[in-house]
Amino acid sequence: MMHAHYIGGSWHRSAAAAPNVNPSDTTDVIGEYALGSAAEVAAACEAAASAAPGWGRSTPLVRAEALEAIGAEILARRAALADLLAREEGKTLPEALGEVTRASQIFRYYAAEALRPGGEYQHSLRAGVEVEVTREPLGVVGLVTPWNFPLVIPAWKIAPALAFGNCVVLKPAELVPGCAWALAEIIARAGLPAGVFNLVMGTGSIVGDAIVNEPRVAAVSFTGSVAVGRAILLAAARRAAKVQLEMGGKNPLVVLADADLDAAVRVALEGAFFSTGQRCTASSRLIVEEGIHERFVAALSEAMRAQVIDDARKPGTTIGPVVDARQLAQDLRYLELGKAEGSRLVLGGETPARERPGFYLTPALFTETRVEQRLNQEEIFGPVASVIRVRDYEEALSVANATEFGLCAGICTTSLSHARHFQRNADAGMVMVNLPTAGIDYNAPFGGRKASGYGAKELGPAAREFYTQSKTAYVRGG
Repeated sequence: MMHAHYIGGSWHRSAAAAPNVNPSDTTDVIGEYALGSAAEVAAACEAAASAAPGWGRSTPLVRAEALEAIGAEILARRAALADLLAREEGKTLPEALGEVTRASQIFRYYAAEALRPGGEYQHSLRAGVEVEVTREPLGVVGLVTPWNFPLVIPAWKIAPALAFGNCVVLKPAELVPGCAWALAEIIARAGLPAGVFNLVMGTGSIVGDAIVNEPRVAAVSFTGSVAVGRAILLAAARRAAKVQLEMGGKNPLVVLADADLDAAVRVALEGAFFSTGQRCTASSRLIVEEGIHERFVAALSEAMRAQVIDDARKPGTTIGPVVDARQLAQDLRYLELGKAEGSRLVLGGETPARERPGFYLTPALFTETRVEQRLNQEEIFGPVASVIRVRDYEEALSVANATEFGLCAGICTTSLSHARHFQRNADAGMVMVNLPTAGIDYNAPFGGRKASGYGAKELGPAAREFYTQSKTAYVRGG
């Protein structure tokens, strides 16, 4: 059966489709999913543009109730959705359950935000004149989402877009369309008018480009690579479309000599290797003060050896497979590059055989690395972390900031002064103190700076800035 696009309130088949393959078991095909064309994007945008005036004028209660219904059904189908997520992306089942739950919570959060439309009243500088500043929807927004969080990232873009009165055209990652299709099926039952939400699956080079260049799309929100994000920015700028970009990171975790060693190891292990290291917020650079360096490397290595690398849905698995053959090949290339650059591979980097064929890679740890190495400057997006030895806190802060990225930065320390100084001076959009860099809350702004992000932040109240536009009205009383 082909899983079809959802356009204008109905399901539409394509001439072409692609298999969705389980990375834990490459003999397991989850299903065939439609591959769209520019024609399907045009149809979706036409449907969205037709629905935009009515949905934009709908009451906050109507939008809130629809989002509540979506969130409730996601939660009711939590087990099945988590199984699908683990099966198509390779995230362990406990992590998948957490992601599904978070997606439900996000829809419910923005249901409440829909009831707070914002705006302000001001006294004019002129007598007898009143000033009102209101927020209005943009119209049609294009959402392009990545493969590493196939349910929660679509949720955190779709929910605020709908809450604030916009119509949506969603393009999920071609590699993991299953969760987005299941979410579209849930949204289709939420009572939205036809055209308010549309799903077009397919490749970035065809479907993604068509969305970015579509004149009826007022804004594009993208999560993915730096190269693609910058290309989207240039294309959208030619027609003055609004753009929001989240483009990854090379996140530092500083471990000072005064840190609680056991806590620092737990923070590093989770931040660097859980979700198979396939997170834009992963702690890929471990910057360790020399006074604790040897003990930290030994303790982290021991914790890494205790991890169970196996089928994502198998009980007891702590790290699942890499998402596909291309990503595994990229990870292996960086492992060879790290060794060629003179670093020491302390542990991991092996491709173990399991009961079923899959893209398995044991978590890898490098030591004796230098700041300028490609290993420490380029995003690998896999279970690979490097340790950089530093003399003191001042050098650690300098190394942490020595990257083109600026998404998240972490520090493990018992010193309040160092923690606060790092919080103020780390050149990143988010800072974690004694916490993994890879954990965030949906009610707070998410996003980076430098090459990691562009435009308004995502999540929390900050989402209103991207998904609405302000209008200032001057009114003289009668």
